[in-house]
Amino acid sequence: MLNKLVKTADLYDCQVPYLKELFEQNEYPWEMLPKIKDWILKLIEEGLPEFTELKPGVWVGKDVKIANFVTIEAPAIIGHGTEIRPGAYIRGNVITGSNCVMGNSSEFKNCILLDRVQVPHYNYVGDSVLGNKAHMGAGTICSNLKSDGKPVVIHGDEDFVTGLRKIGGILADGADAGCGCVINPGTVIGKGTTIYPLTSLRGVYPANSIVKAQNVVVTRKEEV
Repeated sequence: MLNKLVKTADLYDCQVPYLKELFEQNEYPWEMLPKIKDWILKLIEEGLPEFTELKPGVWVGKDVKIANFVTIEAPAIIGHGTEIRPGAYIRGNVITGSNCVMGNSSEFKNCILLDRVQVPHYNYVGDSVLGNKAHMGAGTICSNLKSDGKPVVIHGDEDFVTGLRKIGGILADGADAGCGCVINPGTVIGKGTTIYPLTSLRGVYPANSIVKAQNVVVTRKEEV
């Protein structure tokens, strides 16, 4: 049976110094979402070594590349070596690790990106947590609000009533969603799992799998 694991420790190996404690404190990743703003403000108040204040409430690390026509609203912390491409809109309550790509014409709001996350083209990431080396193909979006407006329920090996109206995508370390996917509210994608393009995702997908369609999931064969 494919295990649909959803605990923070099952999904992420957080080595970002200023995020590690937050990940350790919360058993489930969606529990971090309402805390992102206060966590960023706490980090700013305590001081961020080797970070520079770009404008009030916005701090960037070393070697961050910011293209023209980028909008960054406070509060936000952008990790070392991250590239923000033209037209990106960072709406506040956004914190990233190092060497991420925040793509052209992409929007980010109330989300966490760990190290080396790539969200490169025409994406929406709201109320989401993206793990190390997670990747979203061009045009893939995290839908964060159910059509009926009711709180999101995570359907894993058991059901988790989150009490939150807005939860986007929970992408574990190494998760890779192909181009044109819709990640419906509260979808969890396990470690190292690949999603075929143009898939509408709903529910919890196990680690080390290939998702060919919403209900067609196969275990990834180990490479020789």
